[in-house]
Amino acid sequence: MYIASRKEVAELAGVSEATVSRVLNNVGPIKEGTKERVLAAALKLGYTPSSLAQSFARRRSGNLGVVMPYLPKARLFSTYYFSEILSGIGSKAREEGYDLLMLFRNAEAPMDYNELFKMRKIDACIVLGAKEEPGELASLRRLKEEDHPFCLINQHFAGEAFHEVDADHVEGSWQAAKHLLEQGFTRIAFLNGPESYSNSRDRLTGYTRALAEVNLSVDSSLLFEGNFSRKSGIIAAKEMLPLLNEIDAIMAANDRMAIGLQQGLQELGIPRDRLPAIVGYDDSEAAELTTPALSSVRVPFYELGELAAAQIIELLGNNLAEVPAPAVQIKLPTELVIRASSKSINT
Repeated sequence: MYIASRKEVAELAGVSEATVSRVLNNVGPIKEGTKERVLAAALKLGYTPSSLAQSFARRRSGNLGVVMPYLPKARLFSTYYFSEILSGIGSKAREEGYDLLMLFRNAEAPMDYNELFKMRKIDACIVLGAKEEPGELASLRRLKEEDHPFCLINQHFAGEAFHEVDADHVEGSWQAAKHLLEQGFTRIAFLNGPESYSNSRDRLTGYTRALAEVNLSVDSSLLFEGNFSRKSGIIAAKEMLPLLNEIDAIMAANDRMAIGLQQGLQELGIPRDRLPAIVGYDDSEAAELTTPALSSVRVPFYELGELAAAQIIELLGNNLAEVPAPAVQIKLPTELVIRASSKSINT
């Protein structure tokens, strides 16, 4: 006798396999119209989920966990990076009938992600702000070993088979540096983020590659580090001031630091028309509001959030069906948006 599969029910109903599982096992909030389509498709195909799958599903919470670093006094939800990613995650989660559970971790210490699953608080998790540190890597490896569904956003661990959704920061940084070099700027300072983040290392790679293509070597005196905050851009402005006669352009690893640089240099007495050419990164809404308007590398943060949520929801479906899922590592393209801040007065 032919037995229909969950995949066939999902295709007939026009939903994901994870949604079919949640409807048939009554897990989490589901739109009434979606529930009716799934039930009708299951009835038509004569599909009945296995008792093992039902038992497994009943232990689910209906929550997707989003792990974020806790930074005292930082308005995380107002920052472009977090607000866009969370909007993308939330949109996909709502579409699939899941709730979000925000989980904050100490930014200076690794988190025991496994404990979140043991306590049945969440069914899957998306990790923001992961760092290249031994404790963090060990915790993520334990998640992988115990087959808990999780996905990293904007962080890559070389040699690890983790599910990751990222942007092409090597290409983005290369585009920014190339734009400045093509205008004749050769003394390009670079305000990067902490090395423990893979996107910082990727941006340095793109910067180095662009210089090498025009036979320029990296000058370590032009490399600066911030922590992605506007305040760290202001601090960097003070560090750059003694070298300003030798600097004709600056790249920053995000818009907040770039805006802090603009503000800091002006507070130090550098008039707007004497500012070095500056390129930020992220293309936040604030980039268009600065004076001069900030050139920036556009990163599709909303899409990163959507993809990460879709990825872990698919992983949940694979777990229900006990189907092993190979690691998926997605990298989205970036785009340089040129505005007044990076244009040479000679062009």
